[in-house]
Amino acid sequence: MTNITRLFDFPYYQLEVHNLEAALVSKKNGEWIETSTQDYLDKANALSRALLKLGVKKDDKIAVISSTNRTEWCIVDIGVLQVGAQNIPIYPTISSDDYEYVLNHSEATYCFVSDQEVLDKVMKVKANTKLKDVYSFDEIESCKNYTELFDLGRDESTQSEVESRKSEVKEEDLATIIYTSGTTGKPKGVMLTHKNIVQNVLASIPRLPLLEGTTRVLSFLPLCHIFERVLIYIYQHAGVSVYFAESLETIGANAQEIKPNLMSVVPRLLEKVFNKIYAKGTELTGLKRKLFFWAIQLGEQYEPYGANGFWYEFQLKIARKLIFSKWQAALGGELHTMVSGSAALHPRLSRIFCASGMMVMEGYGLTETSPVVSVGMYANKLFKIGAVGKPISNVEVKIASDGEILIKGPNVMQGYYKDPERTASVMSGDYFHTGDKGEIDADGFLKITGRKKEMFKTSGGKYIIPTLIENELKESNFIEQVMVIGENQKMPAALIQINFEFVADWIQRKNLNIDATPEAMIAAKEVQKRIQKEVDRCNKNFGKWEQVKQFELTPDIWSIEGGHLTPTMKMKRSVILSIYDSLVKNIYKD
Repeated sequence: MTNITRLFDFPYYQLEVHNLEAALVSKKNGEWIETSTQDYLDKANALSRALLKLGVKKDDKIAVISSTNRTEWCIVDIGVLQVGAQNIPIYPTISSDDYEYVLNHSEATYCFVSDQEVLDKVMKVKANTKLKDVYSFDEIESCKNYTELFDLGRDESTQSEVESRKSEVKEEDLATIIYTSGTTGKPKGVMLTHKNIVQNVLASIPRLPLLEGTTRVLSFLPLCHIFERVLIYIYQHAGVSVYFAESLETIGANAQEIKPNLMSVVPRLLEKVFNKIYAKGTELTGLKRKLFFWAIQLGEQYEPYGANGFWYEFQLKIARKLIFSKWQAALGGELHTMVSGSAALHPRLSRIFCASGMMVMEGYGLTETSPVVSVGMYANKLFKIGAVGKPISNVEVKIASDGEILIKGPNVMQGYYKDPERTASVMSGDYFHTGDKGEIDADGFLKITGRKKEMFKTSGGKYIIPTLIENELKESNFIEQVMVIGENQKMPAALIQINFEFVADWIQRKNLNIDATPEAMIAAKEVQKRIQKEVDRCNKNFGKWEQVKQFELTPDIWSIEGGHLTPTMKMKRSVILSIYDSLVKNIYKD
């Protein structure tokens, strides 16, 4: 098993090298249920045998839609891939109409769902698709349970047929189609082969501080996204136990139970964690309050590898013992590394969390690149704040003349499913055009500077990179989401969604006579004035032509369900502009 070429080789490698008692662990009815490596593969093989009995052929498409990460997802993944079929993961939060589009576009024949809510959305459109049947992970009266397939595949006499199918799967074969819900238009089906993902996994392994057989990992970012899925294969190769969080809301409680050493995160989660910690800190009094804000101020100055000198490191040691240790305790007490992806992480947050002893290694990649292009690592001085590390060993990064990041390597997708024109539009020979702008510094670190398509010109002809201003504004605890606007207008402005929870606490602390409703909060002069203060702070860091001259506060929370955000939490700029058209007109009415 030394030569891993297909995705289903990873659990077999784990069986041979590590053979864990707790390979995959999910919580059911208040109890952590361990699945050993052997049981994992036994169930995957039973599922493969059942799929053969159902008539699943090579290159058939099997959809998987799960609201949470769970052991069943991984079993289905291997069971499907072994018979030469493709796993089509679908974001659970998209609409029924998008379910219908993806199921039809992929021509999926079977579908696995996690729970009643997802099942209801699938059943609403099932008649309009080619689905033959739906199986659920949860026990639902009106739906076949996926364990029925273990009974169907119980007869091991047909395992030879599974082995035959496995041997026919080549590394160049398609493994999965991942539909990325872009900021505009219908989702694109990204075709990734076994080789694309396997090569990305193997080249990424050296960048993670995993102690084989002993590290505990908490997994909660959606497995339907290639980022978390690749990490799961990395964990399997390293022989570490993977614990699946019950939900986003239970991460803190789950972390305290299992005491993880490593987990993947997105910047939005770190922002929320920090905001909660900060809000509690403001409630302290006397010496405790002074120590809390001293520690944060110290954290904001953090530089890796002891660059700030002995006196700073001595103070940091004290801050970690008195203040930051409590932050760590809230996440189990043994968390030493977080891998951050999906969006840009503000340097201030990176500094503070690293200062706390929980190192945040930022990475960069896209679904189309399987996904890892680069990632930081504290060892060997491969970490720099404000950068996304250095490219992994088998990936070449080139910066085009217009600043766009181009990627070449075995991780680059085969193309967009059933869309050769769109595929051709993002490829120049072997190079994939990311649409992101960046630069490589003198030390070889990659830095992301913005989105090529999101840059705009004001009517005065000045270029604005909105993401830089947005990231600076989101550093504020008062601001949850922000979109900088002003294309072909006289000045940049901003649509801002305040952090309603934080602002409500602030109102209470200040004893202000303002109702704790979104409408009342955004209308209050005191809140408007406080947000203006945050905008003024931000503006100091930008040229006059870039400064936000006016803003409007939006009355609702920007969400996936509301259409403001994609499933990966990126802003749908055109949709947001449409939703808040009246606010935009108010800004530019003169």
